[in-house]
Amino acid sequence: MSRILILGGTGRIGNSVARDILAHTTAEITVTGRRTLADTLASDRVRFLPLSLADETALREAISSHHLVIHCAGPFRDRTTSVLEICIHQGVNYLDVSDDPPFVRQALSLKDTAAANGVTAIVSTGVFPGIANSMARQAIESFHSPDTLRLSYAVAGSGGAGVTVMRTTFLELQHPFDAWIDGKWQQVKPYSQREIVKFPPPYGDAGVYWFHTVEAATLPLSFPNLRTVITKFGSIPDFYNYLTWMVSQLPSSWLKNPETVEFLSQTSYAMTQVTDQFTGIGIAMQLEVTGLKDGQPGRITATFCHDNTATAAGAGTGSVAELLLSGELHQPGVWPVEQAVTTPLFQRTMQARGMEIQFIGI
Repeated sequence: MSRILILGGTGRIGNSVARDILAHTTAEITVTGRRTLADTLASDRVRFLPLSLADETALREAISSHHLVIHCAGPFRDRTTSVLEICIHQGVNYLDVSDDPPFVRQALSLKDTAAANGVTAIVSTGVFPGIANSMARQAIESFHSPDTLRLSYAVAGSGGAGVTVMRTTFLELQHPFDAWIDGKWQQVKPYSQREIVKFPPPYGDAGVYWFHTVEAATLPLSFPNLRTVITKFGSIPDFYNYLTWMVSQLPSSWLKNPETVEFLSQTSYAMTQVTDQFTGIGIAMQLEVTGLKDGQPGRITATFCHDNTATAAGAGTGSVAELLLSGELHQPGVWPVEQAVTTPLFQRTMQARGMEIQFIGI
């Protein structure tokens, strides 16, 4: 029987990944974390292992007895690629839910080493990035000359995330980032250029802003014919967007003060604990690709909604784990998900999980 090690498996995302794998595979699961198992993971196929990633000896021992490692122990801004490197050295396949572009770039640099050791490693397999990347691949494949890709996300309240994600958001406001626009990398200020996007019910119109995402870094490399990739993010209710925009206008010296970031993070988290009761913790995504189809200008749009962001992320990662365990996905190297998972496999695993993705124009 296959054995899976989920690092950070007692957190919100790790818990959702474990539940998806329990539902769709027969694998045995070891989850690690700082607290004991949640009731939702009560199963004779699941065991808890207290483990600190700082204890490299224990980490190596744990990895060696498993067939697949799924790294959910964020924030990845604070992580090195040591877990991936151990997996490559020991010949163990690897997935993660990384959402930090510098971390992903470092992981992808290990591609040749992983390939030489026969290890399939896929990064950023949650929902955004993750499901969004595969939606993009499906749409782009319909064009013989794709030109522009727009990805817009709206998260209700906290999205089920903890204060750590709040910290990451405020830290990202500190620095302009590179975006692929008109065939070249250009610097963009985070939380700038507000747009209103009409998402499917129950979300409706929502404001979105430029935001630094893994997709913005990997999709131009995966699909070099694209001339522009735009990734924008917003919150529901809209007043959170205005608050975040106001924070982004603060002097950079303020945002670089750890005490300021911590105050903003704790305050935001406390606020969402109230508003989550009214908004829910779901996610809405809209994708638009334009370009030439059969020699004529074309447009494809796709939408995805789920009432629980963490559950959607669990489905994104769990589906890739299922494919690796079944042997349907075997591609030694380190890959972003859109380069590793084919559209037919993506469609099938999403349908099996009841994840409805609506395409128009495909």
